[in-house]
Amino acid sequence: MMNVLELLKTRRSIRKYKSTPVEPEKLDKCLEAAQWAPSASNKQPWEFLIVTDEKKRKRLAEIHPYGKFVAESPVVFIPLTNPEVHPKYHHADTALATLQFMIAAHSLQLGTCWAGVINSDIEPNIKDLLKIPNHLKVLALVAVGYANETRTSKRKPLESLVHKESYGLK
Repeated sequence: MMNVLELLKTRRSIRKYKSTPVEPEKLDKCLEAAQWAPSASNKQPWEFLIVTDEKKRKRLAEIHPYGKFVAESPVVFIPLTNPEVHPKYHHADTALATLQFMIAAHSLQLGTCWAGVINSDIEPNIKDLLKIPNHLKVLALVAVGYANETRTSKRKPLESLVHKESYGLK
């Protein structure tokens, strides 16, 4: 098993998936990881929608201009956020839950890729397709499945990102 830092450093956005179904037990572990994400005032302003139906996945891929990969992933995880539960931090809390889902998936040898939705012009179409109530917001579409590609990426040097005591002080 990987240590946490190695897990974080090796997670990548996967856009090509095998047709192999995701085991329900693995999906449940990912959902449990999302459930335990940090939450401002412990409000937990999230709900989660799982889509496995092929026709719906293909329709989601048609709706989202940058989410074509959800058509071939066997699962689409859709984090929903509720502004009524926490008007100020519902976005951030639900994003943290989504990241925990994605990290858990990586730990279970599953690939994921996030495609943002919230406050976009495609959000109403997704809500309509999936019968999502008006008071909820669709944070993103997250493809989930077994990777059919290997990805690498680089990061900016840490010293170019870190300031100490005041901005601009290295």
